[in-house]
Amino acid sequence: MAVTEFSAALNQVATERGIPVESVLESIRVALASAYKRDRKDVGEDVEIEDITVDLNTDTGEVRIIKDKKDVTPAGFGRIAAQTAKQVILQKIRETEKDVIIEEYKSKLGTIMSGTVFRIENGVIILDLGKAHGILPQSEQVEAEQYRLNQRLKVFIKDIKETSRGTEIIVSRADPDFIKKLFEQEVPEIASGVVRIEAMAREAGSRTKMAVSSSDEKVDPVGSCVGQKGVRVQSIISEVFGEKIDIIPYSSSPEKFVAASLSPARVTEVELDHDERKATVSVPEDQQSLAIGKEGQNARLANKLTKWKIDIKGAPGLFGTVAEAAEVAKGKKIIRGIWDEDIKKAEDLLDEEAEKLAENVAEEIEVAGENTDVPEEKSEQEEPDVKE
Repeated sequence: MAVTEFSAALNQVATERGIPVESVLESIRVALASAYKRDRKDVGEDVEIEDITVDLNTDTGEVRIIKDKKDVTPAGFGRIAAQTAKQVILQKIRETEKDVIIEEYKSKLGTIMSGTVFRIENGVIILDLGKAHGILPQSEQVEAEQYRLNQRLKVFIKDIKETSRGTEIIVSRADPDFIKKLFEQEVPEIASGVVRIEAMAREAGSRTKMAVSSSDEKVDPVGSCVGQKGVRVQSIISEVFGEKIDIIPYSSSPEKFVAASLSPARVTEVELDHDERKATVSVPEDQQSLAIGKEGQNARLANKLTKWKIDIKGAPGLFGTVAEAAEVAKGKKIIRGIWDEDIKKAEDLLDEEAEKLAENVAEEIEVAGENTDVPEEKSEQEEPDVKE
């Protein structure tokens, strides 16, 4: 077999699987060291892997085992080495591919990706993100949303966690940043930095309040987010299955900001207590229910948005009572354990093509090494050992 065939097969494995050539070579060295230890054990010799050196010619695939500066490569070692190398190469490729994928998704933290619902079990959603699986736990789901197999969804890449089940990519649809990133995708002025999202408060599946500002006085921040005839905001509302979105202008003046935060209610007066960070607002009698909102939601979101405690005149104590009740209601979700599922795609990444490439490398090792065959009765008993 031509000298260049070993290098060609080696480079093909590395290139097509997206892993460094040195990583593949290291897996081969580990395989050969393990194979030699097994071979010596069969003849009653106890060898420590740390005491031997594997000399692998990266051009020809020729293998030599060096111990105490002597070549101790046994006769017929080529076939044993090739069999073991094949399995360890595949195992190493799997591990390296997983590391490469995780590093790729680490760079995507805080962004939005599209995925397909691949599996649903115990309320936990597994999404196929392309090269990996995303885990959508119940705590990151929107209660009002219904998920089904093969459904296409956009999700926010929230975290990558090391667990007892391996590395998991945690995605979310309930995080407030999910709405923020949707607007960045839909509104060019936000993506360019002309319009900025200053604050956001969200009750996922129900309502979101968002305060925006503009660095260019000629650009209306609210109008940019709403879009012509509401096309931009409607596109986002459709993505979150009808969740209401209030967009208000941000103001550095606390009075104006608090007043705007209670939109769509009309505020006539705002009194601030800076020491307690409390805002007392006055609204017309016919606007009180609008300012408070259903179950106190409008006032509650305004409070979260502005970071001021808001009391509405004419409705003493009502806001606090509703807010307390709402916090209790929010505890109805049960956070379950994340589904034990590998983060890779549904189909095994080590497909037949990868195995064939590994066989090519293994054949090169066998041909470039010893040509003496292992006795038939011994080769039948040999089991490739991939563990040290």
